[in-house]
Amino acid sequence: MSTEVKLIAGISVITIVLVVGAAMLFGGTSSSAQSTKPISNTSALMHKDSHEINAHSKVTLVEFGDFQCPACGAEYPIVTQLLQTYNGKINFVFRNFPLPQHQNAQAAAETAEAAGAQGKFFDMYNLLYENQNTWGESTNPMQYFTQYAKALHLDMNKFTADVNGKKYANKIQQDINDGYAVGVNATPTFFLNGVPIQGGLPYSDFNSRIDAALQSAK
Repeated sequence: MSTEVKLIAGISVITIVLVVGAAMLFGGTSSSAQSTKPISNTSALMHKDSHEINAHSKVTLVEFGDFQCPACGAEYPIVTQLLQTYNGKINFVFRNFPLPQHQNAQAAAETAEAAGAQGKFFDMYNLLYENQNTWGESTNPMQYFTQYAKALHLDMNKFTADVNGKKYANKIQQDINDGYAVGVNATPTFFLNGVPIQGGLPYSDFNSRIDAALQSAK
């Protein structure tokens, strides 16, 4: 193995360790402390206009998240890895749950929804989480959101009008209301086939739970 390959491999291992550690630090809950029973009102977890990947999969992972939330940011690489591991096998649904203590979270949710109106919700979702440290505490986050929209080749007139006009405020509020209805009180909160997972999990625990859910769905 070359020195370069060894270095890359070493960096990858360190990155995974740091991500898992951050997820646990910022909001992760131990696997043993998590519920194993689905909630009763699973119909509130998603709607026809909810943003999802692989809609017809038998296993669904729903996240109520806040784009400015550090714990959500720490869990984002884990979710990304899960979607790669289970490509086409699980449905991922994202619901907006911007917290009032995060000054730019609502605008970020509006930004994602405005991109979603042009078919680019998850493209913007990726950019917002990957650049969370850049725009998160900015006094003018729109300058960054505009850059991301341009990079995605969105119709800028429509995008700007939608975000500045808070066009999707009601949709975002519906996500929040649904979150409260299913017991969400912090972000991230996940539901795997209706079973709540508060604060997220390390990749290995998610992996085990999804494997079990897929086996049960056969």
